[in-house]
Amino acid sequence: MRAVQFADYGGPEVLRPVEVPEPHAGPGQVRVAVRAVGVNPMDWKIRSGAMREMMPLSLPTIPGSDVAGVVDEVGAGVSGVGVGDEVFGFATAAGYAEYAVLEHFAAKPPVMSWEEAAGLPVAAETAVRALDLLGVGEDDILLVNGVSGGVGLATAQLARHRGATVIGTASPANHDFLRALGVNPTSYGPGLVERVRDISPDGVDEALDTAGKGALPDLVEITGTSDKVLTISDPDAQRYGVRMTSGAEGRSYQGLDEAARLFERGEFSLPVARTFELDQAAEAHEISQGGHVRGKLILRVG
Repeated sequence: MRAVQFADYGGPEVLRPVEVPEPHAGPGQVRVAVRAVGVNPMDWKIRSGAMREMMPLSLPTIPGSDVAGVVDEVGAGVSGVGVGDEVFGFATAAGYAEYAVLEHFAAKPPVMSWEEAAGLPVAAETAVRALDLLGVGEDDILLVNGVSGGVGLATAQLARHRGATVIGTASPANHDFLRALGVNPTSYGPGLVERVRDISPDGVDEALDTAGKGALPDLVEITGTSDKVLTISDPDAQRYGVRMTSGAEGRSYQGLDEAARLFERGEFSLPVARTFELDQAAEAHEISQGGHVRGKLILRVG
């Protein structure tokens, strides 16, 4: 099958199109003919070698976790899904490929495109996990640092569905888009504490950092305690007494079904910033690594 892999750590140029054997569904798994793959910041962090100590790999390896496709094999013990069903979810490995094996997945709503579906898994799961860890509920005020990325947008919408008010940091070019989603936008960078207090004089209940660019001291000051701040990307979390979640403590796979239900009702969306062909994965990584992407970058496969 066609796939994209890297044999050495390095820049986007180490990603190469290859032919590799097809995987097959084992017990508790399904295999899908992949239609689209989501590109996540974690993909390029792994490819660059930045995660090699935390996540050692046997090279060469095929990156990618977020896939959407048509089920063509069903493993033993799997019920509720059959060959021909359209699903999206987490590849057990090797997402940048024509075929992928999934253990955790959800039905793709007919009104959802393949590209939209492929952008959901990491964003929806991480958002639900973060909201649960922070205890975000009705009438809370949540600050999301880096709200215009995939996880940020998913978190903002799911938080509003829970009845929370959301303030989000983003570049000014994204502010009108965020207002249309019901998010109160502000710029990131110096002066954040004062800007947020102008928006919410009574304070902020919780804060989620998705950007990992040095905002944790401000978020702790804004909430008044490190206990109400969570990050998914800042390696300095421990220095400030802030929790960091990577999913190692448990995943919130129910976020896939929740996002799908809300999408069907017109109450959730995750914009596709740009699409690429599978063999353009290096270009997608370069853009992802540059930051400032509104929504998701997607590789089209089938």
